[in-house]
Amino acid sequence: MKSFCLYSRWYSKRKSHSIFYVGWLLIVLFVLILSGCGRKEKKQVQITREMVRAAAFLSDLTFDDAEIDSMLDGLNGYRSSYQAIRRKSLTNDVSPAFVFSPVPQEYKPEVYNGLPDEGLPAKVQMPENREELCFYSVSELSVLLRTRQVTSEELTRLYISRLRKYDPVLHCVVTLLEDRAMARAKQADREIIAGKYRGPLHGIPYGVKDLLDVEGVPSTWGSRLYEKHIARHTAAVVQRLDSAGAVLVAKLSLGEFAMGDVWFRDMTRNPWNPATGSSGSSAGSAAATAAGLVGFAIGSETWGSIVSPSTVCGVTGLRPTFGRVPRTGAMALSWTMDKLGPIARTAQDCALVLAVINGIHPGDPASVNVPFSFNASQNLKDLRVAYDAEIFTRNYPFRANDSSVIEVLKHLGLHLFPVKVPDTIPVNALSIILEAEAAAAFDEITRSGLDSMMVRQSKDAWPNIFRQARTIPAVEYIQANRLRTLLIREFSQLFQKADVIVFPSLEGDQLLITNLTGHPAISVPSGFDAQGMPTSVTFVGNWYCEQNILLLASAYQKATQWYKKTPPAFTPSE
Repeated sequence: MKSFCLYSRWYSKRKSHSIFYVGWLLIVLFVLILSGCGRKEKKQVQITREMVRAAAFLSDLTFDDAEIDSMLDGLNGYRSSYQAIRRKSLTNDVSPAFVFSPVPQEYKPEVYNGLPDEGLPAKVQMPENREELCFYSVSELSVLLRTRQVTSEELTRLYISRLRKYDPVLHCVVTLLEDRAMARAKQADREIIAGKYRGPLHGIPYGVKDLLDVEGVPSTWGSRLYEKHIARHTAAVVQRLDSAGAVLVAKLSLGEFAMGDVWFRDMTRNPWNPATGSSGSSAGSAAATAAGLVGFAIGSETWGSIVSPSTVCGVTGLRPTFGRVPRTGAMALSWTMDKLGPIARTAQDCALVLAVINGIHPGDPASVNVPFSFNASQNLKDLRVAYDAEIFTRNYPFRANDSSVIEVLKHLGLHLFPVKVPDTIPVNALSIILEAEAAAAFDEITRSGLDSMMVRQSKDAWPNIFRQARTIPAVEYIQANRLRTLLIREFSQLFQKADVIVFPSLEGDQLLITNLTGHPAISVPSGFDAQGMPTSVTFVGNWYCEQNILLLASAYQKATQWYKKTPPAFTPSE
């Protein structure tokens, strides 16, 4: 108490002086701040002739001195505009004001609108070793669940047990959702017993690529920068699968920001050879499906991210028509190229999933209201099937397996005819569309320097691509999209003759072409290479005509049975 009184007396004597000193200090600080701002403004570097020449060189342009001098004021004005734009923070879920559609207005798809015929088996036998259920197709599991030979709770426990057991090998799980899954599995069992059957996905455990939001759960996008990011909403696709009674068991790995198979914890491994990666970016979705850790999974594709991992992991991947499946609640990489689709054991399984996740959603302005209903009874021989004859004659690693696909299709009674993919457009040059949009989607990461914290730092990784893309002129981005219009017109002409075109999955330019044109594709296993690794073939169809490619893929799979092959190290012993 004494010390407090002494301080009070000292403070009362000094109070008037203190106020005087503090007042002067504030004035001095204010003057310094103003003078500092003034110096900053005066010292701000102005754009010079040399800078313009260098920038023009990056754009493959040349200007003379008079032209450059006339540009300087405007260019400095642009910089002020950039700064004004950057002062408004933009989150990844804010899309541009334009909406892309690859489909010409006059195009009228021949869509099957009848009652669905999923082609489900009439009877399915339970295995002696119940763990083998984890390698059953969704179609088979659906029958077992509907006839109450197995419960969703039992299936879910089996899959969760395998996820725990094998994730240390495969590194495919970002977040295990055990509590959520078990609650929904028990709910599914109660509903099935009560006769409230929601359809073929009711009670089926599945996983989603970790760029899809689930409320209250981390959405990491494969990056340590978002490791602690908790989603506030649930993605439209997950909501639709919830409504269908499917049981979400895990969020699965992806290459950081949807590139490759390397993410912030490790590289996702291939079940056929864990010393290798599972490709990307839907790495975890493909690996988990192949290893029997989920019944099916949701992946995404911008440029091969469903087809490539499905190929190397030996599973079936469907990339639907651009806009058919809404991307609401998904990480945006490229607003004009991103697509969501299923990865499963069979084409028939993919059809069951597409029937649920398909359709327009207000959160995705590019989504469309085009119905989908699978008709397994359609006559296969009604399909007009073509193949790119020139590519199939090249000397490439999987040529033998791809050629055998053509023979199998002919054996099914189909009369294949050759077509030639147009080559008048510089397709690979159009990849600047993806790079510019991706750089915009992650603009603040580049400007803040946080890109230095990303896992991969090579020349061909996102941090460097994002930086490079800052130099892509807006004019060239638009010009590339104008060429894209011509590409769409030229490629779509092939479907005036054909319903389905057969392509090697990873040879030639078809993968980039069809991602730019928005056409649907399905990749199905076609055998194994000399090292015992899976290979695949891809069937491409016209816009919204997934029925055709699913029908052909299903017939091919029944004829070959490659989809029944499972990675030995993950297959339950007899």
